[in-house]
Amino acid sequence: MTIAGNLFIITAASGAGKTSLVRALLAADTQLKRSVSYTTRSPRPGEVDGVDYHFVDEARFLHMLRDGEFLESAEVHGAHYGTAQTCVDTTLQAGDDLLLEIDWQGAAQVRSLYPQAIGIFILPPSIKALDRRLHQRGQDSAQVIARRLAAAREEMSHVAEFDYVIINDLFEVAVEDLLAVIRTQRLRRDKQLWRHQELLQKLM
Repeated sequence: MTIAGNLFIITAASGAGKTSLVRALLAADTQLKRSVSYTTRSPRPGEVDGVDYHFVDEARFLHMLRDGEFLESAEVHGAHYGTAQTCVDTTLQAGDDLLLEIDWQGAAQVRSLYPQAIGIFILPPSIKALDRRLHQRGQDSAQVIARRLAAAREEMSHVAEFDYVIINDLFEVAVEDLLAVIRTQRLRRDKQLWRHQELLQKLM
């Protein structure tokens, strides 16, 4: 199967700012498409079904899982998440670039099937900053935040499995770093030769 588009995976510990960074990245680069994952968790304030996630109940999610509809799936903080296989295949074969927002477990599953996928890990500048961001969200109890911080340390221990590492200290700088990664991958020889076949025929 010819993979014409780039497949980007963005992973981060909870509270590292991944969602805000991805939103800014997509606004700055309209050529990049975002895969909308399925999840059994409840929508957070401001999230829209079909835009941020496909919010489904556990019965439907498990049915899709049994039918082999997911490229990857994982259980995180008590909720199920999954990426639809058909969405990924169709987008990449059309030559479009696709972004997956998934955890390190899902990233490992995807890269076993798409070894050319580009992994990007977002880190907070410190544990203190991560703790502060989780409290500022105002969505979780102190007990839940403590669990998330413990899980974050485990998640961040997998950073060496990724191709690029971005520190989300200054938000604007982190967005520029993400854009730089996307642009760099688009300029790789194989992608450029595929995209500009007609031009190359005229030049040679």
